[in-house]
Amino acid sequence: MLNKKTQRQRRASQTRARIAKQDVARLTVFRSNLHIYASIVSDDGARILASASTVEKDLRSQLGAPGKGGNAAAAAVVGKRIAERAKAAGIERVAFDRAGFAYHGRVKALAEAAREAGLQF
Repeated sequence: MLNKKTQRQRRASQTRARIAKQDVARLTVFRSNLHIYASIVSDDGARILASASTVEKDLRSQLGAPGKGGNAAAAAVVGKRIAERAKAAGIERVAFDRAGFAYHGRVKALAEAAREAGLQF
């Protein structure tokens, strides 16, 4: 019997298998109820090249009230920030790894903000 978490992990592993064939860094996203995390992982999967999340202290103060890291507006800020950090690290193209989450809501907001900030995927 598969529960919700293992179903998501299966979808994520299928996506990562396809991304691994592309030989490009991947922008991976994880969302919890309170926060959203984004990181750019090298094409071999060995190193994290850049990361951003709503847990960062300066971003939390920017969002205002505690617990506001779990909305689309916060995800958009994280998307913009991860794109800026990727460009600073010399990364222009990535593959978007949504980690089995639906491309909707916060995940979509993060992806669109990253694209607007100049990241290509």
